[in-house]
Parts: sequence; structure tokens; C-alpha cells
Amino acid sequence: MSAETAPTAGEYIGHHLTHLQNKPMAGVIDFSVFNLDSMFWSVLLGLVGSLLLWKAARSVTSGVPGRFQAAVEILIEMVDNQAKGIVHNAESRKLVSPLALTVFVWIFLLNSMDFLPVDLFHKVFEWTGMDHSIHYFRVVPTADLSTTLGMSTSVLLICVFYNIKIKGIGGWFHELTTAPFGAHPLLWPFNFVFQMIEFVAKTVSHGMRLFGNMYAGELIFMLIALMGGTAAMSLTGILLPIGHVIAGSIWAIFHIMIVALQAFIFMMLTLVYIGQAHDAH
Repeated sequence: MSAETAPTAGEYIGHHLTHLQNKPMAGVIDFSVFNLDSMFWSVLLGLVGSLLLWKAARSVTSGVPGRFQAAVEILIEMVDNQAKGIVHNAESRKLVSPLALTVFVWIFLLNSMDFLPVDLFHKVFEWTGMDHSIHYFRVVPTADLSTTLGMSTSVLLICVFYNIKIKGIGGWFHELTTAPFGAHPLLWPFNFVFQMIEFVAKTVSHGMRLFGNMYAGELIFMLIALMGGTAAMSLTGILLPIGHVIAGSIWAIFHIMIVALQAFIFMMLTLVYIGQAHDAH
């Protein structure tokens, strides 16, 4: 592509931040529009994560474990220890611990898509002639707010389930209307409103935290890619290509920690919120 036809930096970033959707957005809020790329990668990597865990469980031996089995066992032990420290109901942990493990592995895989070259799939579409039908394609589902809020909403529904299961409908309703200000009937509406605000705030912040970190990481990778594009068109900037490689390598190494840390934080908050559902005010 020549310099005359090359997109501007804003056009380049805007193109890579646009989702492949089932139809154009009809308005600001349109619940009939789906981000097909996020759905595709979420389902695919969910299956990959499940397959890896199934393979580890199937290959368990009583002798000296292999490296893959040892890594999975360390991960399972870590998650189980965290669950024991937060969710004190042993019966609940039979479901909560595997759930937390699944959340960690799934989000780690989703976050790891950020390590793929920014223009990889767009180049593949050009080579195969699919670029005429697929103009936009994002590969980091956790940089999509609809994905992360969907996950946090699922956690909210699980918390509601355990609130009802542990306390009963009457007990949970009593908690919603008597905490935090007291049991006086005049305070019931205020207690209920504050409880609803708390549920909404936890759900939104849970999803926004993961989205914000991964979205920022995706932007930085695009800016580094733009630096490389500038280097390619520069005749005198001999240090710019070197800086591009160094910057990309440093950020990729640092991003490994971010990918794992954000998956761990989301998992821990899931355990904390489910643990709170077991506690009475």
C-alpha cells in the first residue's frame, strides 16, 4: 500500500477496534446486534480450555507426573486453596472450585489472544480473498465490554442462586430490607435500594476492570504496530525499527503478567462475591 492510500493513524486504530457484527448498529442501544468475532473466540477458546482440563484429568497417574499434569495440579491446588479461604461451605465448594478454575483458564486464554500480531488475521483475509466479506475482525474477546459484562452478570446470577439456596427466599428478602441501616420498617426501602446499588456496582466494576485493562493493552499494541509502520516508510529513521522491536518485546513480556493477573483478579472477585452470598449481614 502506498503512502497516498495508507490509512491515517486514527483510521488504522478505528478499523482494528471495530467488531464483526451480524448487522450495522441501528442506534445507540440495540440488543439485536451481536459481536460475532467475540462470540466465536469465546466459544472456541472455552472448548479449548475444557479440552485441556479434560486431557489433564484423563492422563492423571499415581506416579511421577509429567510437566503438563504437574502444571495443572499446581493450578488446581492454588484455586482450591483460594476457594477454601473464601467460601467456607464445603458443599458449595464442590461447584465453586471447578467454576473458579474454569473462569481462570478461560479468561487467561481469552486474554492471551492479545499476543497475536495485530494485523495477522487481516492479512490472512487479504491473501484468501475474504477481506471483501470480512472487513472487521477483533480477536481479544475480553477487550469487548459486552463479553466482560456478560461474564460478570453470570457471576451475579450465581450469587443470587447461592443467596436463595443458603438463606432461603425469606431470609434473603429479610437481608435485603434490613441491612445496612437496620430493621425498622421505615428503613426498608432505603436498605433495599442500597442493596440493589451494591449488586449493580459490583457487577459493573467486575466487568469493567477486566475490559479496561485488556482494551488499554490492545491499544498499546496498536500504537507499537503504528510505530513499525512509520519505520517501514522512513528512509532515515534507522533507530525507529530497532525501537519498534524493543518496545514490542518489552510490552509483550510485561503483558504476560497482565494477562495472568487479570484472569486471577476476575477469578478471585468471583470467589469473593460468591463467598459474600454465603454470609449473613
